[in-house]
Parts: sequence; structure tokens; C-alpha cells
Amino acid sequence: MKITNIKQGVKNPNRVNVFVDGRYSFSLDISQVVDFKIKVGLEISEEDLEKYKKASDFGKLYQRALEWVLVRPRSVRETRDYLNRKLKSSSSGAQLRAPLANRGASQSFTPSEESFELLDDIVSRLVSKGYLNDRKFAEYYVENRFVKKGVSRKRLNMELIKKGISKDVIDEVLDARNDEEEIVKIIARKRAKYDDDKLIQYLCRQGFSYELAQNLVRSYEKD
Repeated sequence: MKITNIKQGVKNPNRVNVFVDGRYSFSLDISQVVDFKIKVGLEISEEDLEKYKKASDFGKLYQRALEWVLVRPRSVRETRDYLNRKLKSSSSGAQLRAPLANRGASQSFTPSEESFELLDDIVSRLVSKGYLNDRKFAEYYVENRFVKKGVSRKRLNMELIKKGISKDVIDEVLDARNDEEEIVKIIARKRAKYDDDKLIQYLCRQGFSYELAQNLVRSYEKD
């Protein structure tokens, strides 16, 4: 077999379409073309073709993963879960054809057993390049979660655990978190809606300790 043509992608100029024996065969990122030394006239074997197609799948899924993590900080676990969902729900490639913001279109991707094995490599590359960092994600999450409304350490701790963040990272990120300040935010919003007992119960349901909630509700009323 021989590579007979290479055309830049219309939808995604960072990818090229590669034709083998006059027919479209696969697409690659420009960096992959350089790495594999792909060029018109190159003679390839069935083994080579399989290798290039696997690299093509990797490039397509990696691009989708990159779009995902660049929207906002993500944890490793939620990124892995996101990619798994995309693979499982897009056997026809429809989900991966639609871009993240529903604008334009990207290369189609048909998942296979081999594709699922690429997840570790994709996540590892995102981590090595600094696009995925659980500590930075945790810091971002804590700083932006209910900033004005108030949220307890306990609730943040549970949410971060669900995101796959390690206990050590959670403890470090929440070390300076002040529940008193968060309770005051909530009291200021809910004071007119609840009497003391109901407000204390509400705060306890949000993850604050009963003693701290009671003391601050009583003292806030006196102020």
C-alpha cells in the first residue's frame, strides 16, 4: 500500500486527512504526521496502517479531552469519567462529532475496545502537560463553590472526595477554611426566612456543627 495524498482538515486545520491507494484512510494531528514521517509516496504495510489508525483514534479523543479540560479546571477522575461516557455513548461517533460548545464539527470517532485502552495514555499526557492537576482543581473548586452563599468544610470535603481528590490534598486545601465566616453568610441570607431553631437545623443539614450553628445564630440575633 502507498500513501497517495495528504490534505489539511477543513473543520480542524490542526489535523490532516491521509489517503492510501487513492482513498481516505485515516486522519492525524500535524505533530503525529511529523513523528511518523508520513508523506506522499510512502509505502506502508498492514501493520503500519493499523498503527496509524490507532494513533488517529488517540488524536481525536485527546483533542476532545483537551477541549474538556480547557473550559475550566477538572479533576483526573471526572475527566476519565467524561471520556468513558463519550466512548460508551457514541458508538456511531455522533457525540464526538459535535464540539463541546455545539459549534462547528470535529472529526468523527468510533469507539472500540482498543479505544478504551487509550484513556490511561490520554490522561497521563494531560497530567504531564499540566492540563490536569488535582490540587489546582481542588483549590479552584473551593474558591468558587458558593462563594457568596456559604458552604461548610464537611460538604466541600464530601464533594471533593466524589471528584476523586485524595485526602491529603483535601486536608491541605481546606486547612484555612473558616466555617464561622461561611455560617455568617448563610445567616445573613436566611435570617428573615427562618426562626432560630429552623435556621440552626438548616445549618446542620448543610454540614455545620450544631454547637457552632447555635452560638452564631444566637449571637447574630443579638447584633
